[in-house]
Amino acid sequence: MMHRIPSVNKRTVPFCIALGLFLLCSSTIHAQKVFPVKQSGVSGIAVPDGTKQDKRLLMTVSSNVMLNDIAKKSNAAIQTTEILYTPPSFTIDSFLTAVKTAGWNVTADNTDQHAYWLEQNGKYLLAYFASKKSQGEIYTAACTQPPSLNGGGTTSNTTTVTNTTNNNTQQTNTVTQDNNPPPAQGNNTQGNNTNNSTPAINSSFAFNTTNFDDGWTSTVQEDWVEVTKGNVKVLLHYPKDGTIIPADPGPEVVNAWNILVAPHYRNLQNFHTAYVNDYNMVYIGSGTVDEATSGKNVYAVLFRRGSSGWIEIVTPDKNAFIQEFKFDPETIRWDSEISLFALLEKMPGYNKFAIAAADFNGKWTSDFSGIQQMYNVYTGAYAGMHVNQSNEYFIFSGNTYSWKLQVVSGMAGSSQFNKAESKGTFSVPNNWQLYCSKIEKGPKTFHAFWSCIKGARVLNLLDAVYPGSGSYTRYGLAK
Repeated sequence: MMHRIPSVNKRTVPFCIALGLFLLCSSTIHAQKVFPVKQSGVSGIAVPDGTKQDKRLLMTVSSNVMLNDIAKKSNAAIQTTEILYTPPSFTIDSFLTAVKTAGWNVTADNTDQHAYWLEQNGKYLLAYFASKKSQGEIYTAACTQPPSLNGGGTTSNTTTVTNTTNNNTQQTNTVTQDNNPPPAQGNNTQGNNTNNSTPAINSSFAFNTTNFDDGWTSTVQEDWVEVTKGNVKVLLHYPKDGTIIPADPGPEVVNAWNILVAPHYRNLQNFHTAYVNDYNMVYIGSGTVDEATSGKNVYAVLFRRGSSGWIEIVTPDKNAFIQEFKFDPETIRWDSEISLFALLEKMPGYNKFAIAAADFNGKWTSDFSGIQQMYNVYTGAYAGMHVNQSNEYFIFSGNTYSWKLQVVSGMAGSSQFNKAESKGTFSVPNNWQLYCSKIEKGPKTFHAFWSCIKGARVLNLLDAVYPGSGSYTRYGLAK
């Protein structure tokens, strides 16, 4: 049986179709309103010889659409985008070095692997760096409203992890995550915080509970990860067949509610559904129910946006929900502001559990497939399809491992194949890092944690020295 992460890059395909005009700009680089520059006018960073700025209206408008989509997810607003084309030798590492040299603090955006938030003396910029074969592309805009960055970046975060051993005794360890994007931060509005989390299920993994330093506690359960703080309980439901169907928002919410929520409640009253029309649609269902086990009357909300999965929130009443998450589910309309859901959208970040060396035995694999459909920005003519496919895996045994990466990339019909492989020993320097003695040319340390799905776990790894976009690569166990 193979536990795999879905291989289709769901964001890339529609995004590149809709904004395909980015992909062919190299063919028109010498057109009117494209000028050579030595420095970014927005960030002030130095750029190499051969860099050009694109001031064409169509490109500027399209770039604004892209950055606005990213900015909204962090409750930010931006000004007009600056577009720079650099020589291909100017890589993401070159860009980040130039940014830091110019005095900016850098935080990787947690929704897009190419986006970064730059801060200096209270001023914020949103930057997007794309590396193409013929050039680098930098899109930068100043923020008129600063982002809400709760988590992310390279700060330290201390968590307490409860380790349940095989003999059913508990050992508590305090661990520190250094230079590791911390889990999403909740907003403690409960005052005196009494934890009411359900004991974690037993598993073969060392760590099944995480106590986050902002007051939230996560425990591994059979059908969800339970996240609690005070009298608020959040269930991060694992993906389940039949809960996402091709239907209008109302029927889709009702369908998911009947499958995920209804079985553990009774006496539903004041049921309400709502949705928000957006690139990533928002679906909401809410109502007052009696818990099937305790008979206690509570307020339940079911929420999903984009790839968040279905999230169930249980509070003593509607007011307690509004106090914690800052919006009233019953006032949501199709045109409500997406920023209302910022706190709730952070909850999937609590599906995060520490690692131990004994957890790794087996083959952990990650597959990726991305397609870019390209169109000429001026004629609209189809210009072909660019394909990126890769397979990467680790095989762990004892304290040794073997690693292999295979990549197919290029235009359809003329793709190139490359591979790399290494072997060595591994160790766990702390509960949030994995050290490998050799990956390609030398040793490598990864930030690491487990997230949960039904009956299995997902290994999340990020290069600790060169985190790049700040996006973790996810690996499933092949059985």
